[in-house]
Amino acid sequence: MSTPLLSVRLRYDEDVVLARQRARQMAAAVGFDRQDQTRIATAVSEIARNAFRYAKDAKVEFLLEGVTRPQVLSIVVQDRGPGVADLPAVLDGRYRSQTGMGVGIMGARRLMDRFTIESSPSGTTVVLRKIVPRETPLFGADAISMLSERLSRETPRTAAEEVQQQNQELLRALEELTRRQGEIAAVNRELEDTNRGVVALYAELNDKADHLRRADEIKTRFISNMSHEFRTPVNSIQALARLLIERTDGELTPEQERQVLFIRQSADALSELVNDLLDLAKIEAGKTVVRANEFVVRDLFGALRGMLRPLLVGDTVNLVFEETSNLTNLHTDEAKVSQILRNFISNALKFTASGEVRVTAESGADGRTVVFRVSDTGIGIAEEDQERIFQEFAQIDNPIQRRVKGTGLGLPLCRRLAELLGGTVAVESRQGLGSTFSATIPTVYVVAGGDVAATWELEPLRTPVLVVEDSLETLLIYEKYFAGSGFQMLPAYSVREAREGLASIRPRAVVLDIGLRGEDGWGLLMEIKRRDDLQGVPVLVVTTVEDERKALALGADGFFLKPVERRQLLHALTRLTAPHALRSILIVDDEEISRYVLRQHLMTPEHVIWEAANGDEAVRVARDERPDVVCLDLTMPDADGHEVLRRLKADPATCDIPIVIVTAQPLDDELRGRLGPADGLLPKQGISRASALATIEAAIRGESGR
Repeated sequence: MSTPLLSVRLRYDEDVVLARQRARQMAAAVGFDRQDQTRIATAVSEIARNAFRYAKDAKVEFLLEGVTRPQVLSIVVQDRGPGVADLPAVLDGRYRSQTGMGVGIMGARRLMDRFTIESSPSGTTVVLRKIVPRETPLFGADAISMLSERLSRETPRTAAEEVQQQNQELLRALEELTRRQGEIAAVNRELEDTNRGVVALYAELNDKADHLRRADEIKTRFISNMSHEFRTPVNSIQALARLLIERTDGELTPEQERQVLFIRQSADALSELVNDLLDLAKIEAGKTVVRANEFVVRDLFGALRGMLRPLLVGDTVNLVFEETSNLTNLHTDEAKVSQILRNFISNALKFTASGEVRVTAESGADGRTVVFRVSDTGIGIAEEDQERIFQEFAQIDNPIQRRVKGTGLGLPLCRRLAELLGGTVAVESRQGLGSTFSATIPTVYVVAGGDVAATWELEPLRTPVLVVEDSLETLLIYEKYFAGSGFQMLPAYSVREAREGLASIRPRAVVLDIGLRGEDGWGLLMEIKRRDDLQGVPVLVVTTVEDERKALALGADGFFLKPVERRQLLHALTRLTAPHALRSILIVDDEEISRYVLRQHLMTPEHVIWEAANGDEAVRVARDERPDVVCLDLTMPDADGHEVLRRLKADPATCDIPIVIVTAQPLDDELRGRLGPADGLLPKQGISRASALATIEAAIRGESGR
């Protein structure tokens, strides 16, 4: 929505004064403070004075844009003059006219949030925009009408009164500057007084931190070395005990068998302790690597069911895994999630004499996590012990605990692993009534801390696109959208991460979600458009906020409401980053490796690539997407390439699409004759990037090289 409030015609000198007054009144009416009122009035005055001086038939129009908070105050100054000479030099700050026109334009540009100017020999249009304070209520149609009517009734001040008003504003500004200079001087004195103490404190803290770091490194190294030293003899004891129990060297008496079983149980417990110590030492040393991959919770539960069922020693306890078919896929370290659940389930089985152990998983309340729960009907845990069990080597005194004594490291390790994945663990329990251990794990693993740009590895053959999106599910969708295209996604989960990335990397485009949780997406849009080092970087807004007009007014180069389709997104990015080199290519081949090889050869920033694994899919995609060229394999199990070629050329919707045959068959005269309407040939043997690109371009231009 863009609603006019009022307008001022610039016919006389007094009208320039009136435009300044109206700008101040308008700014005050929509909630700007005094300083911003002065900034807006000054910017409008400068541009209006230029329009009046250099042109005729000029006017100033005030509008309020946007249907969501914060709205945008827009001031449009139009004239029908000869245009601004040397406009690029003026905007670069290199040009000054004798009357100071360049100074006025640059000054107004700095005072506003958004400044655009279009000039030609038939006239000039300047648009000044400033975001209304967030605390200002949303102006609807009725409120805007009342505001416009009230402002039009206000009596304009005389030129002398306006000069007096400007003098008062200057005096207030000088007073504010003097006050701030005094505050800065006082702060500087205070900083000088405390700086020496701070330096001494930092030196002491550094010494202590270094001492603690060395002690921690010694402890970690000791645990790691001792664990490795323990592992060899423990493995030997386990192997020897197994030989004795299997009667490799002769029979054992019942008493000897009992003794050997005790030896094996002790060795197994010691082996478990060593493994847990090694895992904890790795995490503390920061050497644990998270290997994120996409997996299905149902498959994870299936593996755990088969792995842990042997721990059931009787029919008194049931191990139940609930159905999880409605859960989204996870993109995190499956092995570490499995290790957490194995610990939870094995503990539950140990301390449950009868009843059941139930394993469940459900989406978290925020939609960005999965909550795993392991509930049992066992002995339960007293409230005062529920935090202690997550401390290393902590044990609870209980008859069952003494009988199945563990290492005291399993639960602390679960907590460390969950935190490593960005999650948490918790317990709910009542003594004698059972326990429920839970692990809340993000659906997508996010690298914690540090400079986000450090995790970006730019691919030289792909166009980097910064995607600012706090929905992990949406980022996963974008990742699949960009796969096989010429674009590389650089994800940022917040405004802070986006700024960190932009400090070191200049993307070719930005995809921005305005509706970031608790953050100012509008502010980031304006910041990108105002920064000199990001000039020319297009911003595509993809959001749930239905305010396209405001997005475009603040500089967005495109706008989509979620959910956006892959074709729409890729075509928009291609239009913004390479408007004159758009090429969409459909690769048809039943062999995935062949599609991959050809895709790698054709992957450039100017190409959008589609894939089809069979003939029917190829015809459907060709009809829906209308690619610039089709690369067609001749030998496919469901439909012969010749048949697909015939269907594409017979269909009015696809008959004009060039088709390049990609084949491993020898390119003899007989084959060339049978291909008929094909527009190019590309042999699989000896294929290169240069030959693939050249063949594609020749087919598109109609220069068949067959």
